[in-house]
Amino acid sequence: MSLSLNVLTQLGIMILFGMFMGRMMKHIKLPNVTGYLLAGLLLGPYFLPTLGCPFSILSESFTSGIGIVSEVALGFIAFSIGNEFRISYFRKVGAAPLIIASMESLFAVLVVVAVLVLTRHDVAFSLVLGSIAAATAPAATIMVINQYRAKGPVTSTLLSVVAIDDATALILFSVFSAIASGMSGRASNPVTSILVPVGQILAALALGALAGFLLLIPMRFFHKKSNRLALICGFIFIAIGVADLLGLSSLMLCMALGAAVANLSSEANQIISIAESVTSPIYILFFVASGAGLQVSVLRTVGVIGAIYIIGRSVGKLFGAWLGARISHTQDAVAKYLGPCLLPQAGVAIGLTLVAGRIVPEYASSIRAVVLAGTLIYEIAGPGITKLSLTKAGEITKS
Repeated sequence: MSLSLNVLTQLGIMILFGMFMGRMMKHIKLPNVTGYLLAGLLLGPYFLPTLGCPFSILSESFTSGIGIVSEVALGFIAFSIGNEFRISYFRKVGAAPLIIASMESLFAVLVVVAVLVLTRHDVAFSLVLGSIAAATAPAATIMVINQYRAKGPVTSTLLSVVAIDDATALILFSVFSAIASGMSGRASNPVTSILVPVGQILAALALGALAGFLLLIPMRFFHKKSNRLALICGFIFIAIGVADLLGLSSLMLCMALGAAVANLSSEANQIISIAESVTSPIYILFFVASGAGLQVSVLRTVGVIGAIYIIGRSVGKLFGAWLGARISHTQDAVAKYLGPCLLPQAGVAIGLTLVAGRIVPEYASSIRAVVLAGTLIYEIAGPGITKLSLTKAGEITKS
């Protein structure tokens, strides 16, 4: 049972309790985002009721009905990530971020698939579940970087890799799920199954670049921060809406929007700074809502398959990031500390479970339970691991 509170009251409680828990985390030297997620767990409908509490502050219908908050938060996060895609930066670092993103995504999939097959699980099921392992959630990582003002080669590479990761994850999921569909006899054309997502990614990037170009036109006539903030919000909202309308990735579209601004405007840093001035309450709501939606009860149902997925994905990400860094001849710190920062997994992976359920419907509930359990563990532990890795890399100072 949940308390009968109206929407604004619940949103206000989420922001204030999220801020309180974020401050509490500082006393045990953990990032704010961990506190936001824990606040969501405590307020949400899944955690305290399993411990015998007769009520929750947030209802299940409320947490599932505020998806627009998540979409807006991810849109701003993607816009911020796009700022890292500067041509001048890639001229300096070369193809390293692309190589690392490809390697860490690929090995996360290969390790999970290989262990599942070796432990005699169904091959089509193994391919579909393993293909979801490639996805990484950038939101928690970006929050840690912003909170501690991390700066250095590991941070720069990390921002580029998590931006590319969405594309590599979608492509790998398309390839492996197409193979699984063929094995299950459900695929009419495996080539189309692979090419369609690639086309969607390219379309999202093209529309995002166009939106970035168009945003800079009115920026010439509006110089006050309040006016520019209104323009940025308007374009990001439209970008998210158009992406949803056309079935494209809003992350990719908003990322391309940010990249276009970063490369076409001499005022890019100021524009990004203005955008970030409004994001604090949005991010708190997003992470508290994410915590509230984590169903801790799934931990009891995942068993050996869940352990294989969580451990195998972690090993694959760590090894793939290390190998990609070595192949691209990056600094030793990048090879050593980048991998642990890539463990968080959330929205994209959960979304892919819906597609996976259509490919192997007999395993739909198992796949969703495993990915939800992984999300719970990765999202709670991930921010602390990211902070520790960046600190050891010397890119977070005590101040």
